[in-house]
Amino acid sequence: MSSIDHIKRQRRAIVGRYNNSDNAKGLTQALTTLASLALLWWAAVLGVGASLWLTLAAMLLIILFDVRVFALMHECGHGSLFRSPWLNRAAGFVLGVVSGMPQYVWSQHHSYHHVHNGNWDKYRGPYTTVSVDEYAVMTNAQQRMYRYKCSMVAAPIAGFIYLIFNPRFTWLKGSIGLVIHMIRNKVAQPTASWSVHAASFKTRYWKSLKEYRHMFWNNVVLLSVWALMCWACGTALFFTIYLITLSIAGGVGIILFTVQHNFEHSYASESNRWDYTTGCIKGTSFLILPRWINWLTVNMAYHHIHHLSANIPNYSLVKCHIESQHLFSDVTRVKLSQIPNALKYILWDTHAQRIISVLEYRQQLAKRAEHRRG
Repeated sequence: MSSIDHIKRQRRAIVGRYNNSDNAKGLTQALTTLASLALLWWAAVLGVGASLWLTLAAMLLIILFDVRVFALMHECGHGSLFRSPWLNRAAGFVLGVVSGMPQYVWSQHHSYHHVHNGNWDKYRGPYTTVSVDEYAVMTNAQQRMYRYKCSMVAAPIAGFIYLIFNPRFTWLKGSIGLVIHMIRNKVAQPTASWSVHAASFKTRYWKSLKEYRHMFWNNVVLLSVWALMCWACGTALFFTIYLITLSIAGGVGIILFTVQHNFEHSYASESNRWDYTTGCIKGTSFLILPRWINWLTVNMAYHHIHHLSANIPNYSLVKCHIESQHLFSDVTRVKLSQIPNALKYILWDTHAQRIISVLEYRQQLAKRAEHRRG
């Protein structure tokens, strides 16, 4: 019997005892992280008048703690950081404001990823990994742009779009569309209430009025914080620190998430052949990271455990892995030094049902051309 078959049969036993969250541990993690981030911002602003090196050092640490804030927000979305659902919602909202992301809306999309992990017909990651056939019909310029988009160099740009630009732009664009829709419908049907007209509005930016409310309040609170920080620190200084640190932090987060699912020959199935447990084990990596990085990323390196059960809080992931590590021989280990190479695996080979690199794709083309000549 394969290790995956063993995991399928023993999954409840593997994860069951670790599904219990602890409010005290969750509060300690959230409060110490937010307090540390506030102190680092104070040091960064103070350093401008005292020492530029102090500001730069503080900015580096702000980047790292921004990553931790997002990781904790992610866990609140799964309802696993705290035992209390109310604490998960409240802390998730605050952490979402700090990280620039409407937490509830993001968590709905992220849950979709968990349900379909390894099914690349359904979900292809933050870079929307293309298939080899889709890559083949691109022009040379489009192929270069795609490779650049997936590179480490472009990660801060992706972080800026993901955490700063897109959540504001989609909210504003969707809100304008909502207002126009409500006014037009009110003119056409004056007896219907405003709430009825609002409920009939359809957009790709949110799936329900509940999602829109979360987007609205996230942006209102965040923009208020921006205004307060500009008043306290100065507009130029605040946005210089904020845009640089959050964009790089977003880029780091995207890189870490990507290599947890895109690596050499990672499992990438079509819907009709997809298997959930295989996706958890062969479509998810185990990042071998220094202890301090595991602390900053709240043990998300143990991503195979997280996908087996998103209900396991970060402070229990390591114990769960150690207890059943004999079953995880099929999980790909990716060291910190191997992350740049893992980022090269950006094409979905639909025939082999795995992720390959552009180099491997070109080698396949060369072999086919040689075979035709022969």
